[in-house]
Amino acid sequence: MALSPELPAPVAAETWHPALWRASQLGHRAQAALPSGFAALDAELPGGGWPRRALAELLLPHAGVGEMRLLAPALAALTRAGQRVLWVDPPAAPCAPALEQLGLDVRRLVVVHGRDGPRGARARRLLGAADVLWALEQALASGELGAVLAWLPEPLRADALRRLQLAAQAHDGPVFVFRELAARLRPSAAPLRLALHAAGPDALSVHVLKRRGPALERSVRLELAPVLPPSARRRAEAASSPAAVARAPEPTVPAARHRA
Repeated sequence: MALSPELPAPVAAETWHPALWRASQLGHRAQAALPSGFAALDAELPGGGWPRRALAELLLPHAGVGEMRLLAPALAALTRAGQRVLWVDPPAAPCAPALEQLGLDVRRLVVVHGRDGPRGARARRLLGAADVLWALEQALASGELGAVLAWLPEPLRADALRRLQLAAQAHDGPVFVFRELAARLRPSAAPLRLALHAAGPDALSVHVLKRRGPALERSVRLELAPVLPPSARRRAEAASSPAAVARAPEPTVPAARHRA
């Protein structure tokens, strides 16, 4: 009986080109990724951490779900190494004591607002995206930054994200862009897209919407650095427990008044 010829072993896609990857496995990059500080998250990110020379898009239902504590370990490592971190149009003024508590060297932070100063985040709808995008492109081309954080105006055209992704390829570090959660339904040139939701006072649920690799159906739960004192944390946990939610009274709607 004739034996079938032995099939050659599959060749790794990255041997053909470093940007190639198979859909059944996580992609690899020529540049080492920046560890996020969360082992469970790094295990699901291509390269084992935050990508360099690429956009990482963080989609939020609202500001303050824990996004800064998610990025704090990576940003702290960069600032301790003497690298600058640029914030473009944050929705609120950064709190220096809180950032120092998370390990960041605030002397290495650079904050850029729109024409309206600290109120620029509120004026973005009037100014449009041109100012923010121009500042981002110039910053990414400077070669002077360790990381960039940008709160992008909405709505944002798809070609604007493609321009940012091209600009990010010249920046040897991570580029984090924050957008509203509704943007998940629109296409994006960002190779990495994460949806973030609060999962407790000091916990975050991360859903990987897009990555260079197979789809991830489950969310990744991360324990964040605590910011509340123990007593306040216990009250917050008690208020969010299923029993407390079940005991919460139904909101009353005042009856409409009718004129005779």
